[in-house]
Amino acid sequence: MIGNLVTGFEAAFTPDNLLWCFVGVLLGTVIGILPGLGSATGVAILIPVTLTFPPLTALIMLAGIYHGAQFGATITAILIATPGEASSVISTLDGYQMARKGRAGPALAISAIGAFVAAMVSLFALMAVAPFFAEAALTFGPREMLAVMILGLCTIVVFSGRNLALGMAVGLLGVLIGCVGVDVGSGTARYTFGEIDLYGGVPFVEVMIGLFAIGELLNQLHIGMAPPIRARFRELMLTRDDLRRSAAPVARGTVVGFLLGCLPGAGTTLASFMAYGTEKKFSRHRRELGKGAIEGVVAPDAATNAASNANFIPTLVLGVPGGATTAVLLGAFLVYGIQPGPQLFDSQPDLVWGLLVSFFLGNLMLLLLNLPLAPVFAQLLRIRYAFLYPLIIVTSLLGAYSVKSSMFSVWVVLLFGLVGYAMKRLNFPMAPLVLGLVIGPLFEKALVQTSALGGDDGLFLLRSPIAVTILTLALLLVAGPALGRVLRRRLPARA
Repeated sequence: MIGNLVTGFEAAFTPDNLLWCFVGVLLGTVIGILPGLGSATGVAILIPVTLTFPPLTALIMLAGIYHGAQFGATITAILIATPGEASSVISTLDGYQMARKGRAGPALAISAIGAFVAAMVSLFALMAVAPFFAEAALTFGPREMLAVMILGLCTIVVFSGRNLALGMAVGLLGVLIGCVGVDVGSGTARYTFGEIDLYGGVPFVEVMIGLFAIGELLNQLHIGMAPPIRARFRELMLTRDDLRRSAAPVARGTVVGFLLGCLPGAGTTLASFMAYGTEKKFSRHRRELGKGAIEGVVAPDAATNAASNANFIPTLVLGVPGGATTAVLLGAFLVYGIQPGPQLFDSQPDLVWGLLVSFFLGNLMLLLLNLPLAPVFAQLLRIRYAFLYPLIIVTSLLGAYSVKSSMFSVWVVLLFGLVGYAMKRLNFPMAPLVLGLVIGPLFEKALVQTSALGGDDGLFLLRSPIAVTILTLALLLVAGPALGRVLRRRLPARA
């Protein structure tokens, strides 16, 4: 591996590559801050700009956009509860609460540090075990992916709080909303009511902007605009306790993100939700989650960055995209005349290892760029809400419109803004709805494929040891709390 690293540094460490890597992460951060764009859109828009570049330089810049957008999306998620990426949705739960308490600086800073640590660990893991994980990923067929999606749906239990029935109902609503569009099995339209814009499903990004940005804004207007946050400078800095509490969540988030990121098509959003669910189970401060706990910020962001690196395992080794952005990057490979696959590591080692080393350089640039600026970004909350709220509305609606250049996207944002407002007033949990909306389409696709492969075999799913293991974890996740309560009641009785 040392030889490969040397090859990568020799290829990536040139003035041109360093310059365009910096341009990429800077543009990516700006793209992530703008609601509605996201890394996939940003990469797609800027591919034509790179056509005159050498292939490695072009890919380094595009990868920089990918990583920069991840952090940029977290900035708005924490400051104004407006996630710029689907994967940053979960960061709003605790990040925005930290900002409301005057701790936006530590939230942004620990997000940058956690993301950097996770990126570094996952990058070395990617370099060391890419062939092994690629081979393991090949064993994940539709039934194994179906088991993963069932496990993901079972995490709704974690996000439901004390009212499990309400959380399950809200999660089911999210799944039903995800069913809008063309049926995967038959190809017929469902619940579209003749609206062509709904054939591709309810647009996820616009839904998130409405639920979180507009919904929160309407709720704040209802209860009365709070005075601007006046945090002292020392409150904007990380403390030793913040770092101590973040160590274990970063480790757990990195492992969860890397493992899920290795699966073709899993993407980063599922990884961030699963990492948050893991904290709900294992964190010593689990009761503080959702109320401004630093673990709820750093674990999902670590998982997102680890998954974004791991997404390149199926992309480079199998030629199968790991997520939406790597699907666009896969197209860029083909544009530059590069065919991803098992032979790529042997046929073009300079390009592969140069690209992987650029991940290290890009994340280092992001850390050096954004860590000192965290207190500066936090000062945005000092702006009076009479000026800030119109800016949020305009930015959200413009971001939604820019996705498809369609007023339909704007109407979706406004509709789900009212839904988000109603849910906040009724104290309904938001996370199960989002989780159902994310996993619903993936679950349906895996279910249809598994049914087609299994035919009349009712036990087809259970004939896979991997699927059975994952389903067992799902069962323990659902039944574990109830079993724990039963055991706690019986043990004192026996004593």
